[in-house]
Amino acid sequence: MELLNGKELAQEIRVDIKTEIKGCMIRPSLAVIQIGDDDASNVYIKNKEKACQEVGIYFRHFKYDDDTPELSIINKIKELNNDEYVNGIIVQLPIPEKYNEKRILNTIINSKDVDGLTDINTGRLVNGKKTLVPCTPLGIMTLLKKYEVELEGKNVVIIGRSKLVGRPLLSLMLNENATVTICHSKTADLAEYTKNADIIVVAAGVPKLLTGDMVKKGCVVVDVGINRVDDKLCGDVDFDSVSKKASYISPVPGGVGPMTIASLLSNVMTCYNNKK
Repeated sequence: MELLNGKELAQEIRVDIKTEIKGCMIRPSLAVIQIGDDDASNVYIKNKEKACQEVGIYFRHFKYDDDTPELSIINKIKELNNDEYVNGIIVQLPIPEKYNEKRILNTIINSKDVDGLTDINTGRLVNGKKTLVPCTPLGIMTLLKKYEVELEGKNVVIIGRSKLVGRPLLSLMLNENATVTICHSKTADLAEYTKNADIIVVAAGVPKLLTGDMVKKGCVVVDVGINRVDDKLCGDVDFDSVSKKASYISPVPGGVGPMTIASLLSNVMTCYNNKK
C-alpha cells in the first residue's frame, strides 16, 4: 500500500506558483465573497487567504451579513467582473437558503470562475472542452496523475453526486475513458458496486462509510471526506481496514484537502495567464 500524499504534491505546486509569480509584473488577485457567518466557511476562507499570501496572490475578502439584499451582492460581482486587476472570483458556499445561489454564481464571468461552477463552465466540462474545473475534482485528477494511476478502461466508482465533487469528477473520468458509476444515498447495495471497482472516490460526508470488506485487493481509494468524530478528523473511508487491501489510498488529513487549495491557486494562475 502506498499513500497518495496530497500534502507533498500540493507543496510542490505552491513552490512552482510562487516562483512564477515572482516574475509577474502585476500580482495575480483573488476575490472571495462571503454571505453570512458560517463557522466552516470562516475556516476555509482563512486557509485560502493563508495559501494566497504564501505564494504571492493578492487576496480580497468581501463579507456580507445574511440580510444583505441579493442585488447588492450581484452588483459587487459585476464590479469585480469588470476589474482588470481581479483574476478570480469565488462565492463561498454554502450561502443562506433565501438567496438564489444559481443566479449569484452565474453572475461571475466565466473567465474568472475559479470554482468552475457557472452553468457555462459546467457545460463545457460535460462536453469535454477546455474549461475551469472545480478545485477538488481537479486536485484528485492531479494527484492520480502524479502517482501514474491508469484511468483508461478502469472501473471507477464515485460515491457522492454533489456539484462540487461527484458530478464534475464523473465528466473528468469519462474524458479519460474510464467506465464510471455514481453511487449516492439512494443506492440500494453500495458494496455491490465498490467490490468490483478498480478506483473508488468517496465524497459522501459519512464517517468511515467505506470499509475493508467492501473493496477488492489492489484497488485505488481516494477519500474526499473530512469529518470530526470524538474530536478527531477522519474521512469517509475506514482507513485501517481499507488500507490493508488498497494499492494506493489518500489519507485524511493530508490527501485531497491540500490538493483542493493548490488547485484553487492553479486556477487563479490559469485565469491570470489567459488574460495575457
